[in-house]
Amino acid sequence: MADTDRGGSLRKLRYALWALVVVALGIVGWTQVVSPRLTQLSDTGTAALGRGDYRLQATDGSEFSQAALKGKASAVFFGFTHCPDVCPTTLGDVTGWREELGADADKLRVFFVTVDPERDSVETLRDYVSWAPGVIGVSGSPEEVAKAVKAFRIYARKVPQEGGGYSMDHSSTMLLFDDQGEYAGLIGYREDPERAMASLRALLKG
Repeated sequence: MADTDRGGSLRKLRYALWALVVVALGIVGWTQVVSPRLTQLSDTGTAALGRGDYRLQATDGSEFSQAALKGKASAVFFGFTHCPDVCPTTLGDVTGWREELGADADKLRVFFVTVDPERDSVETLRDYVSWAPGVIGVSGSPEEVAKAVKAFRIYARKVPQEGGGYSMDHSSTMLLFDDQGEYAGLIGYREDPERAMASLRALLKG
């Protein structure tokens, strides 16, 4: 009886070991086959980011369009003035990045494009970004903002609230463009400061 139990236990152990082997092989297959495809998929089409026929007004008096991305490295962020946390936090991060860059900060333009043109006029944005040196607010008609949202492949959606008001769900990443207007990467929301600075320095170095 004891030998029978021992034999059953050994078989169960072998089955368990084989199961672990199968799982391990599956992980290897995912890493070597599926994972690279996901990375390639995420990069597909990034060359078209920022390209479109949108024409918006900036708080510095200039026009924000595809052509505005050329001539100087740019960082583009979409948000809105009624944003409770992501937008003010990001503007605070931008302020810190500029301080860290020192004299090189003037080589970078930062655009804050509204996803809420119904409430965010150019004047409203000018006041909103005034405490963040070097940040340029961007707004325009709902139709032109929609074009920009599509061109930069930004997620933006109006969310109704109790009492008849609304908020906005939106992408929280900062998109980077080189001085030729070509997409050059991104900085995630609350990105590690060292990684964010490394991305910015690489962008400005060209």
